[in-house]
Amino acid sequence: MKYASEDLVNEHKEILTGLKILEKLFMLLDDNKEVEAEDIKGIVNFLKLFADKCHHGKEEGILFPSMEKAGIQNENGPIGELLSEHVQGRKYVAQMLASVDGEPIKTDDFIQAASAYISLLRAHIIKENTVVFPMGDKLIPVEEQRQLLEQFEEFEETVMGKGTHEKLHEMLHEFKDKYL
Repeated sequence: MKYASEDLVNEHKEILTGLKILEKLFMLLDDNKEVEAEDIKGIVNFLKLFADKCHHGKEEGILFPSMEKAGIQNENGPIGELLSEHVQGRKYVAQMLASVDGEPIKTDDFIQAASAYISLLRAHIIKENTVVFPMGDKLIPVEEQRQLLEQFEEFEETVMGKGTHEKLHEMLHEFKDKYL
């Protein structure tokens, strides 16, 4: 990989798969079909850990500071907008988890939060892939890009824990086989 953003774009593909699964689950619920609460909790926790803690963690703690140092505006700029969307996404995840905590599932609350989260993240990913990441790729020197990639690896091991990334990918593929 030449750019740190390539790692994040690859993760976006996995996140989009997670969003398709989430969408399938809320569509099943909306059609009054049975869905295992554990599967709902599982995919929401995948998104919480993989999309937010790991992926957004690398952006917030590693890439965005480097982009800001390179001259990309945070406050009232593209980085600040993305950070605000991360915060909103966390609120939707919390709402989804609260809606499936206990019996029966609060179906309408879950569907509303899941739908809003999916819309937010899909637009967010397009913005990052097509606008913000290319800006950073132009401004951050190649040597610094290599350092960012190394920091991403270190982040995955220290913050997420050794092997966690792989376990999350396995979980995603099990849900993919089951629902897509």
